[in-house]
Amino acid sequence: MHAEPPRIAVLAKAPLPGRVKTRLIPALGAAGAAALHEHLLRRTLAVAIAASSVDRLTLWTALHHDHPLFVELAETHGIALSPQPAGDLGRRMHHALAAEAGPGLVVGSDCPALTPTLLRDCWVALETAEAVCLPAEDGGYGLIGARESDPALFAGIDWGGERVMAQTRARASALNWRLACPARVWDLDRPSDLVRFAARDEDGC
Repeated sequence: MHAEPPRIAVLAKAPLPGRVKTRLIPALGAAGAAALHEHLLRRTLAVAIAASSVDRLTLWTALHHDHPLFVELAETHGIALSPQPAGDLGRRMHHALAAEAGPGLVVGSDCPALTPTLLRDCWVALETAEAVCLPAEDGGYGLIGARESDPALFAGIDWGGERVMAQTRARASALNWRLACPARVWDLDRPSDLVRFAARDEDGC
């Protein structure tokens, strides 16, 4: 596995005002929240490309599969596009992982703490663990990966709540899987996160 770059699935919604980053709308307005979502997605893809190669990335689209942003990203970078299936977040992540020919990593676009090094560390972790996560400060996670996906890993999870990571640990334990957690990260979800993001993002990345 060391010899190959990571396989990375990026789950992303089209930047439709009022449909993305809704918890930030009071601070930024619907258009501003959508613009931030687009910025975060571009940032996430840049990190993924730096960690891997475009032929090992898939952008899984939602809300509007033919949105001009998705078309632009595919044409500019040569990234494959696939529509996310119907269902909750767990079903969509399992589908993205199961579509990989072997081990894979899944990320969203809400985690500014992701770096190419972190992605590579998670990929290497799958050499000795069946699954890998980057636990988030809010109780969720910023990345999940597995050698081979199992729907049981995503079953009965209270998505969006504070117990996501704890429940995922329990699911992995029930599968008798080793779960590696190389680092702790944070998500940009609430107005209070904006100051932290601005301080981190001053370099324009």
